[in-house]
Amino acid sequence: MGLIKQLISIVVPVFNEQDNIDNFYQEVVKHMEQLAYSFELIFIDDGSNDATPLILERLANMDKRVRALIMARNFGHQVALTCGLDYAKGDAVITMDGDMQHPPEMLPLLLEKWEEGFQVVQTVRITTEGVSWFKSFTSGMFYKLMNAMSNVRVAEGGSDFRLLDRKVVDSFCRFRERARFIRGMISAIGYRQTQIEFVAPKRFAGQSKFSLRRMLHFGLDGITSYSKTPLRFAFYVGIAMGFASIILTLHVLYIRLFTSEAVPGWTTITASILLLGGLQLSGIGIIGEYIGRIFEEVKQRPLYWLRAELSQQKEKSDK
Repeated sequence: MGLIKQLISIVVPVFNEQDNIDNFYQEVVKHMEQLAYSFELIFIDDGSNDATPLILERLANMDKRVRALIMARNFGHQVALTCGLDYAKGDAVITMDGDMQHPPEMLPLLLEKWEEGFQVVQTVRITTEGVSWFKSFTSGMFYKLMNAMSNVRVAEGGSDFRLLDRKVVDSFCRFRERARFIRGMISAIGYRQTQIEFVAPKRFAGQSKFSLRRMLHFGLDGITSYSKTPLRFAFYVGIAMGFASIILTLHVLYIRLFTSEAVPGWTTITASILLLGGLQLSGIGIIGEYIGRIFEEVKQRPLYWLRAELSQQKEKSDK
């Protein structure tokens, strides 16, 4: 009797990717069939409104290695990744996007690093072909800001294309916070980690679903999940403005009591009120962000729920 092959789970969140899925499936199968592993390919449909679920159903019926989890609505990329990790059964799990910007030809290299004993193999994107300078600039600034404000270091250019050992996956699945910044969670989780650099090619087809609004929300989740610096910043600014107000008050009293130069100061007063009012509103907004996250956590709703599971084995649909 031959040895049982180790199982590799490949987790792929998709949203309106009807033009990419077939090509992605073919490329992954081509590279994985050359390796001495068995594998399962888990697609998570994040509430697509195109033909993506129908294509996934066809692939699941055609290939028993394909499993498709159809979410009841759009929950977001990070929750879809979490869903896939919850359902993955592999001895190692590889997460990647289905638009070909995470090259399937790198799968053997990730598995080589795993065989060397690394439990987290993180890919780091050097650049992306055809990406705008604005997106490159804002991405770089986010990582610099994140690392400056937090004790958790996230590699600049880090992506959600990574390999996780089963022990890491089991540990990760115990993290159930709503505001999910998985790159930070994996960096902070520990274990033996290494990195692989790559140049991300252009999307095979279609347009990126990661809009500026989504990018801003993603960045805000990352900063507020792993840093209290914004709260401390508001506190320090308040102290500084308090001292400035005392100095200004002493100056005004000196002018009024010991000189004859006092003149109506409506300009100074107006400017001071606007400045202090703006700072107060900013501080309240920062506090509100954290309170809002507390509000979401205490409701303890499930992170996601599924509309259907297209596979031969059915599991619990709410996590």
